[in-house]
Formats: sequence, structure tokens, C-alpha cells
Amino acid sequence: MKQRGRHRRRRRGRALRAFLSGTALALTAAATMISASQATVTDDGPGDLKPLTTSAETGKLRLTENRVPQASLDRLAAGMGRPVGVGAVLDGADRTLRDAIDCSATERRALPVSPEASRAYCWNTDDTEGWQPGAVTTSGDADDDGVWGSNRVILSGWSRSGGTAADRGLARVGFVNAGDLNHLTYTWALLAVPVDEGRDYRGLVSHVSGMVWYQDKLLVTADEGDRAALYVYDMNRVQRAGVADAAVGRVPGGWSANGYRFVLPAIGSYELGGNSDAPHPTTVSLDRSTAPDSLVAGEWTLDDGDRKARLWRYPFSTATGHEGLLATSATGRVRASEAYETKVTGVRGVLSYGEEWYVTRAADPRDRQGTLWRQDAGKSDDDKDDNKSDTSEAAVCGTEETHSCWSPQTESLSYWEATGEVWTQSGRTLFALPLASIDRTTG
Repeated sequence: MKQRGRHRRRRRGRALRAFLSGTALALTAAATMISASQATVTDDGPGDLKPLTTSAETGKLRLTENRVPQASLDRLAAGMGRPVGVGAVLDGADRTLRDAIDCSATERRALPVSPEASRAYCWNTDDTEGWQPGAVTTSGDADDDGVWGSNRVILSGWSRSGGTAADRGLARVGFVNAGDLNHLTYTWALLAVPVDEGRDYRGLVSHVSGMVWYQDKLLVTADEGDRAALYVYDMNRVQRAGVADAAVGRVPGGWSANGYRFVLPAIGSYELGGNSDAPHPTTVSLDRSTAPDSLVAGEWTLDDGDRKARLWRYPFSTATGHEGLLATSATGRVRASEAYETKVTGVRGVLSYGEEWYVTRAADPRDRQGTLWRQDAGKSDDDKDDNKSDTSEAAVCGTEETHSCWSPQTESLSYWEATGEVWTQSGRTLFALPLASIDRTTG
């Protein structure tokens, strides 16, 4: 029976790959319908990234680390019960993601035209209605072997866009058991922030547009208007919520997490340290090609705006007792180790690996698809080689040779180094593709 089951999964896997290839062909045909006036390649793209090197420019990127007092976390745990880890959450995974072949035509339109997705799944409509999809991170970010304990895991961020006024903006994370890529199961956990010295908690209000799981910490972007730039969660400190109620926090009879069985209370945050014009990181990713590993951050810009988006990185700490957190000075300050500007407008996701930067642009109202640009890290004016031209590349698709070949709206990019795959999501569609295919189609 086990052997027949394996054969069925292999046949289904082959069918899915063929189906995804056919989907890409259909999307390519749709791309040819975009008029030349809207999307034909007419220039060489945004060029290299421009380095930001002055203290006035980089000082705006400074963060200050704040930790929730251990006594507050202990008090919350004493009230809610002993915290659990990722394995216990996955044990409760009772929902199943749909394979690409079972996704609707509308959901499949969220896939890129070029390069093609190699894996694709769709979230269930009944528990994503009224929720906005955000960032993706994986156990490939958490550990370089791609496994957390004995589990392969994908985390998917969502924020409440519907429901009551009290629910608007609530943030949750889907814990996906990716041990069998032909059968992904998941469950939800609410993101929260302790209040009243750990006697209660409130729901985190965030679009979860950026999220990185590094070692045992989960870093999540905060929304504009929140002085915090990032909230920090401990993946070994997941609490069970025993009351299945729509409320959030302490309730008669125990604790509630908007109806979910698990809740992650924040253990700290990073506050903006610059002036009022300090950029809010809205997208983040992990870069393992630097020494030490680093958190890559970027800000969103308007599709039709003329302001250049800033991209930068913070080094992770290598200090004992500071695992999974950003490197800080003795006073708790976090400084960017690199910073750049990009001419790409409508910036959404950003990824850096080696010498390359990958920046996604959301689809504008005239286009069905977005764009993914591969840019080089430029040199300062003093170091620039006058004989070397600026370079930036994007895939080309359709008979009109448009750059609008990427998914319409991907808020983050997560590189699973152990498998060579980039994971992201757009709408209800979660998908992956090899980084090598991005390089090949943008070369």
C-alpha cells in the first residue's frame, strides 16, 4: 500500500509539473495582449543600485532594540501554561492547501509568466476570506540545512482586511507542514504583543508585509504609524489559547486568540531611531551569502511616484545569548551595514544573494503582471568604473516583449538556500521557483 501511495504521489507530481507549464503558456498568451504602449521594452531598465554612504543618509536607518522584560514573559506563561514549539503547532495542522491543479483560473493568474513556478498551491477560500496575504518565510531561513528540528516548515503572514472594526489589521501566521510537498497541511497562530506587564496581550496590528524566521526568532514588520519598525517573536515560546472566542487576550475562563488555538507573544521590538523621515521597512528577507548573515530591508514606493526606494541591510548578531537578533552596540543601537537606492517604482519584495539584488514591482492598473528586476550593487562615485555600464535585467515575455512577466503582487521573497528555491505568495496562491531560473531569465 505504501508503494502504491508513493507511485500515486509521483504521478500527481508529474501531472502538476505539466499543468504548471501549461499555465505558464496560457499566461504568456495573455501577456501578448498587453499593448506595446503600456509594456514594450523601451529602455535598459533602472540600472545599478546607487550606494548611500553619507551619515545623513545611513543615520536614518538606525534602529533601537527593546526587549520585553523577562518577568512579563514569565508572568504571561504562568497564566497561559507552558509554552510550546513549532512541532506542537504542526501537530495541530488540520487544514490542507490545494495543489495548483485544483486552483481556480483566477488564482492561477497570480503565477508568474516567466520564469515559471515549479511548485504552486492555493489557500482555502473559507479561512482566507477577509484576510490580506503578506510575507512568506521558511525553515530554510531558520536553519541552513532547511529543517527545524525534524520539520520542513513554511510560514505565511496574513492581516485582517474585513470583519469588525476591532478585528481590522489583526495579524496571523499560517504554519505549513512542508514535509511532504505533495500534501501541505497547515494551521494558524495569532501574533500578539504583551501588555500590562504580561497580565494580558493585544493583537499585533500589521500587514505582515515582511517576515523573516532566523534561528529561533521571527522578525515581523510593523505598519506605518507604529514607532516600532519590527516586532520579534520566539519560536520556542508559542502559547496555547484555550478559549475559542473572537476576542483577543484574557477572557472569562482563560485566554482567547481570535478563535485560533495558538498565539505568539512578542518578546521585543526594534524602534525607528532616525528622524520623522526615517524609512519604515515594509519588506524584509534573509541573506546567507554575507558574513555574518544579514537582514535585507526595503521600503515600498508608489507605482507612479518619482521618489527612489531605499534598500539596506542589518547584520545579525553572532554574540552568545543574542541568537536570532540583530547586531547591536553596547547601547542597543542597530546600524545598517549597506544601503542603496533603486530607480524601480512600485517596489514590493526584495532579496539579496551574492552580488545580486532582486526587486519586485507590483502590477499597475494597466498590466496583469508585475516585474522582477535583477540589479547589481553599484559603486560609489569615487570607486565607479567609467568603462562599465549600469546593468539591470528582467525577464521578457509575450510577442510584445514586455517586462511584465512576474506575479502581480508579491510582498516578499524568501530564498531556501538548501533547495535553491525562492518562495513567495500572491493572493491566495503560494508558489516557488528556482533562483537559478530567475537568473537565467533575467540574464
